[in-house]
Amino acid sequence: MPNRTNHRTSGNFPAMGARTEADLTSDPETVPPVLLVHGFGTSASATWRHNGWLDLLADAERAAIAVDLLGHGEAPHPTDPEAYRDLEDHVLAAMPDEPVDAVGFSAGASVVLWLAAHHPGRFRRIVVAGVGANLFERDSERWRVIAEAVRTGTFDDPQLRYFADLPEAGSSRDEKVDPASRAAMAAFLYRPDRRFFTPEILAGVTMPVLVALGDRDFAGPADPLVEALPDATHKVLRGVDHFATPKDFGFIDAALGFLGAQPF
Repeated sequence: MPNRTNHRTSGNFPAMGARTEADLTSDPETVPPVLLVHGFGTSASATWRHNGWLDLLADAERAAIAVDLLGHGEAPHPTDPEAYRDLEDHVLAAMPDEPVDAVGFSAGASVVLWLAAHHPGRFRRIVVAGVGANLFERDSERWRVIAEAVRTGTFDDPQLRYFADLPEAGSSRDEKVDPASRAAMAAFLYRPDRRFFTPEILAGVTMPVLVALGDRDFAGPADPLVEALPDATHKVLRGVDHFATPKDFGFIDAALGFLGAQPF
């Protein structure tokens, strides 16, 4: 059992995916670039540019690598689930050889943790948000129901409305959603050999990790994840649900502070 350094905090701190444009003004020999990996059903631009992350990192003179997950944004959109088997490798291919800092949200947090567990030398510090106890769940039926809501745009459970409406979220009001976009998102969820986490796997994440989770986030509680990580700090986001996390100022402040990337 590894030695664990777990801290709890609340309040505020003072691709083959495509790389989104970033200001590369920082010296790579002094501070690492920051890898940004978005969640399911969105994109690098929607998550990191529109919510101000890229501007803040540029102000802090930190290079940013905002990667679109396979099936999202500017990345390819295959509709065969087999294409998503090793989707983590598409993110790894977009990373530089030197270690990076990383921020991952939801599905992007899962990707970052998986890569950090298997390639610990590629990361210095990481921030994950929108994940907790859900990383240990193996409810295949729940994933199937969500995938079908995404694929068809229909749902029986009101809680599935968000997922059924995801393809429309990236389209203009008058634009008809391409069925291939729905098929690609569903294929992402139907991927074979979906990654499941165990405490043994997470013991390989040896770098410092900030786990940020809203107290209204269905992914919680954070405790099982925090306890499984050798060097974790837990940040509680008060009054924040899953979907509001990327734009929450408390999360942004905590993440940038943890990475030493404050712009001011």
